[in-house]
Amino acid sequence: MPPNRYATSLLLLSIVLLSWRICHGRKILIFPLEGSHWVNMDIVVKALHSRGHSVDVVRTDKSWYIKEDSPHYKTITVPVTEAFNPDFINPILKKVIDIERGESSVWSFASLQAEMFSAMFNVHRIMCKMATDMFEDKDLMKTLKDRKYDLVLTDPAWGAGILLAHALKLPLVYNVRWITSGEGHMAIAPSPLSYIPLTGSGLSDKMTFIQRVKNHLFSIIWLAQDVLLIRPQYQALCDQFFSSEVRYIDLLHGADLWLMRVDFVFEFPRPTMPNVVYMGGFQCKPAEPLPEHLEEFVQSSGEHGVIIMSLGTFVSQLPADISNEMAAAFAKLPQKVIWRHKGVRPATLGNNTLLVDWMPQKDLLGHPKIKLFVAHGGTNGVQEAIYHGVPVVGLPLFFDQYDNLLRLQERGAAKILTLATVDKDNIFLNAIQEVLHEPSYRRNMQRLSRLHRDQPMKPLDNALFWVEFVMRHKGAAHLRTESYKMPWYSYHSVDVMLFLLTTAVVALLFVAGLLWSCFRLGCKRKVKLD
Repeated sequence: MPPNRYATSLLLLSIVLLSWRICHGRKILIFPLEGSHWVNMDIVVKALHSRGHSVDVVRTDKSWYIKEDSPHYKTITVPVTEAFNPDFINPILKKVIDIERGESSVWSFASLQAEMFSAMFNVHRIMCKMATDMFEDKDLMKTLKDRKYDLVLTDPAWGAGILLAHALKLPLVYNVRWITSGEGHMAIAPSPLSYIPLTGSGLSDKMTFIQRVKNHLFSIIWLAQDVLLIRPQYQALCDQFFSSEVRYIDLLHGADLWLMRVDFVFEFPRPTMPNVVYMGGFQCKPAEPLPEHLEEFVQSSGEHGVIIMSLGTFVSQLPADISNEMAAAFAKLPQKVIWRHKGVRPATLGNNTLLVDWMPQKDLLGHPKIKLFVAHGGTNGVQEAIYHGVPVVGLPLFFDQYDNLLRLQERGAAKILTLATVDKDNIFLNAIQEVLHEPSYRRNMQRLSRLHRDQPMKPLDNALFWVEFVMRHKGAAHLRTESYKMPWYSYHSVDVMLFLLTTAVVALLFVAGLLWSCFRLGCKRKVKLD
């Protein structure tokens, strides 16, 4: 074929492919969270964009992580007076760390719960104010309706995206681990408290009687938080902008698809539903080459290898005395250490430790020289450690972090410390040495890695298929249980049990009455005969 004809054919083929992508691409509205939640939502956004879909992302003008300009999405920016950002989270973190470092007691537990209750109330108050501003902006709502989206994808740990999907009458998909009332499974699937531990309880799926009592108490705490502090705020918006017959709890439970950011290599076995798709570790991928300065530092570790430490998105530094204790412990090790740390340089920092503002965590975890991950226990970091088979020393601070690390510890792949003990009696140093030198930690984590990777389809590809499935079929009602529409007494068959019990009692009384009548009649006849 002549060169000019070849070029023309290639151009025509490109135009056809581009036209196919435009014709088959759909419009998706994303209502994400900030912080680490946006980090994993952004991966889904990029993947959807790569498949030819048009993506719009709702953000605030005080957004923490979500950039206004991106080649993968367009933004819809909502002006707000308050937002979930460092100004909101840092004072809470300081209080939580102070409470965690205190003596363990009923008072410290109550203080921590009160702080968490206050934080949760305020973050949902901020989100409800944002939703109110959106719904009252008639031009914005008209614009959103005129764009004729095919789907709303949201993280339901905040409820504004759920309300927006209802207002626009669109299919709803969750990128979910948490919902406004707690862990996602607890809302959608049967969750017996006899073997399913509540977040915050610090329990596994093997519980003694006392632990089951504790688990039920935690369920009451979560229910009280939802019923008293969270749900009324969103219900007030339903009453104001929809009608009093629209219940927020029904909207929450009624999503077409739940993309669950866990899998059963990580999660304890539990009941599930057909519209739950597991995509744990979807953000994980093989390691890429490190920047030159990091590669040189890693290679300089020789046979001893490298330890990396990061406390995640929210926490960049710890109190100075704890940082100094950790730095001193690191200095005693033959390994090199890469530590994501901001703030004052620890006075006890050794020559083997490199402080960085940011690290390519995924690429470091996948490097063959990495021996240990000191982590806070966020879901993303835990999944990445599993994917790359790196054992963990956990330092949980708040929310679900202890529970995430507990799942690794129960499988022999991690050791958990607490802020109250980490600076005492060389506990931090001893924990690191134990995980480094006891082969079972690495062996167990690598086994989890093999299990996680042994899947017929990559978790992200599976999630994308189901998102597009919902758009193709304009929902997935056939996968959605109707149980959430039932009152609690019908769901638990209390009314049936009462009916059967009443019927049995009436029948028993009738038989007893009949026997008594026969007995009396027999007695009367006997008297007459006498």
